[in-house]
Amino acid sequence: MGEYDNESGGKRRFSLTECREQERLLPIANVSRIMKKVLPANAKISKEAKETMQECVSEFISIITGEASDKCQKEKRKTINGDDLLWAITSLGFEGYAETLEAYLHKYRENTTIIGRQHCAHAATHLL
Repeated sequence: MGEYDNESGGKRRFSLTECREQERLLPIANVSRIMKKVLPANAKISKEAKETMQECVSEFISIITGEASDKCQKEKRKTINGDDLLWAITSLGFEGYAETLEAYLHKYRENTTIIGRQHCAHAATHLL
């Protein structure tokens, strides 16, 4: 058993099972922040709604990652990449999300390429 400070400032005991459960879930503060971004400023979200969404998105990520991992294992690869996740989303029937992910992946790769070039150029000027 362990303890942590709860939101009202008191102490709450938790078991090893609860600790492991929390390790598999996205942090509730992050989930709540994402939820709040799409709501009007005066909207409120219940604790039950936050926890339900936390479970759902954590499970969604686990399912997609597991599918991508299976693909990588069959191909004798150890590293899951963005294309594997895109494949997993499509193969599991979430085609509606694939286009958005593909656009994000493209933008991410463009930005990392630009940053890599800038870093190399900066390093080269310091060597001269």
